[in-house]
Amino acid sequence: MTNNIQDIILYRRTVKPTAMNGKKIDDETIRELLQLADWAPTHGLTEPWYFMVYGGEKVQQFCTDHAELYKQFTPSAQFILGNYEKLKAQGDLASHVIAVVMRRGANPKIPEIEEVAATACAVENLWLAATAKNIAVYWGSGGMTYSPAMQDYLGLRDEDKVMGFLYLGYTEEAPRTGRRVKPLEEKVKWM
Repeated sequence: MTNNIQDIILYRRTVKPTAMNGKKIDDETIRELLQLADWAPTHGLTEPWYFMVYGGEKVQQFCTDHAELYKQFTPSAQFILGNYEKLKAQGDLASHVIAVVMRRGANPKIPEIEEVAATACAVENLWLAATAKNIAVYWGSGGMTYSPAMQDYLGLRDEDKVMGFLYLGYTEEAPRTGRRVKPLEEKVKWM
């Protein structure tokens, strides 16, 4: 991959964990990605992003715990065994899983939507940096992601928000440019 920002943006793609190859990413590389995530824009310097990193054996433990939360808190009429098994196996080929949390700042003048947006910007910084290093990323939000049970599992406050889980790893898939469904003209109005 190139270090040209335009190419990095064009080649940033979602790679599902099942397409990862199981090769481990050095923890120092993960730290580098997090350091770049930390440079996201933030209103009032609240820096609301908070990342919980699972590496090594903790990846599988998190996935098992997530599946068990799904089993425990999903009414039996809505429980789907395939979803349980998918959650449990989601990290089998991933190197790291990162819980993405918007940890609400103490300044009540900053609207919550701005804290969520800042956290999403931090994720994009991390993702672009990962793309530059040929690291595959998947942002998952299924299972119990937005549930009070996950909030408790992660030890978060009521005002904090789990925004998803990043699965990181390597893949044999060649980098590819993506596609847009709607033309830019439908998404921009010049005044």
